Amino acid sequence: MPQPTPGTPSLLRAINDRAALQALLERGPLTRPEIGALTGLSKPTASQLLLRLQEAGLVVPGGVREGLPGRTAEVYRLNPSAAYVAALDVTRTHIDARVADITGAVVGEYRQPTPAAAAPRDAERATEEAVRNVRAALDGAHAPAALRHVVVGVQGAPDPGTGALGYATAEDLPGWLVPDLVATLGRRLGVRVAVENNVNLVAQAEQAHGSARGHRDFVLLWADEGLGAALVLGGRLHRGATGGAGEIGYMPAPGAPTARETGRYGDHGYQALGGGPAVLRILRSHGVHGDGPAAAVSRAVRAAGSGGPEAAAALAGLRDVAGRLAVGLASITAVVDPEIVVLTGGTLLAGGRLLRDLVEEELHALTIPRPPLLLSAVEGNPVLAGALDLALAAAREEVFGSTLSS
Repeated sequence: MPQPTPGTPSLLRAINDRAALQALLERGPLTRPEIGALTGLSKPTASQLLLRLQEAGLVVPGGVREGLPGRTAEVYRLNPSAAYVAALDVTRTHIDARVADITGAVVGEYRQPTPAAAAPRDAERATEEAVRNVRAALDGAHAPAALRHVVVGVQGAPDPGTGALGYATAEDLPGWLVPDLVATLGRRLGVRVAVENNVNLVAQAEQAHGSARGHRDFVLLWADEGLGAALVLGGRLHRGATGGAGEIGYMPAPGAPTARETGRYGDHGYQALGGGPAVLRILRSHGVHGDGPAAAVSRAVRAAGSGGPEAAAALAGLRDVAGRLAVGLASITAVVDPEIVVLTGGTLLAGGRLLRDLVEEELHALTIPRPPLLLSAVEGNPVLAGALDLALAAAREEVFGSTLSS
């Protein structure tokens, strides 16, 4: 039986350093006695720790705290410039960027347009253009030259084995369908890069800050122009063997064409049944129009609650949409049996409580599992929120562990 390895002085120092940095991150500026109390260190050891972290550039003095009994106490805080990270949300029309320091404070945001007409047809030039757009988005968000990590959200599924982006076409993301996508981005940008499915990032944000907080088994359904899902099982995101878990737009659905009839990336399955174009057609047939699915659903909700002559038709249209969304959702919940289902994306958020109630009613009529359906509680762009969470976690793991080798 192997003997446990005794703790070396350097290892114990690194453990104490990490505990102090984590306390400063979670609680904000602290005095030396407070850091000592939180870490269980004596005053001399806490003083040595703070000196060591200041010399490493990880901690800086944060002024003094007055109004307490005894002497005025100097406080210390995590050095915001110890590391910077960036989050990107890449779509067909634009790239949203957000940059934050290691404390999580956002220091810059920017939207870089990526008009389809400007995308060159040559694959190599398309990749160069994609990288230029990413760099322009980071520059616009005032990203410092020495970023630690960048997490990119895309409308596709990165294969964990090969790194290639699947479940997307060159028309959707020109220049991004290269075999070594992560390595290419990292090499061209000069920074560590991770690429993640955008809906998976939304689930990350919901689990950390939103409606799924405290739940270990949940399904997230995203409905907008396209349909997507994320599965969190046992507290961990389930990606699948090729990264395609949750790509439910391609899932066969009753009443919709299959890939056999339309082709692999044609309009078929769940997407054809309840995706954005289908929602527009359904509501239009009930006399409700809109520039996009979210706008049409929002108009239908207002009409349904107006009490006017159009109310019954608008409600019938919303019920039709809800029934279609419930059909696909039933296939997932019948297999996964989640604690909750989180609803998000333009279509579902525009529908609000009314559409949520209708989808839940239809779903519970179809399956034995009856998980409650909750609307998203993440404000702003949830893709950026989830990507920033992952980037910060990676940077903190690296920075907080850096004293072990120093």
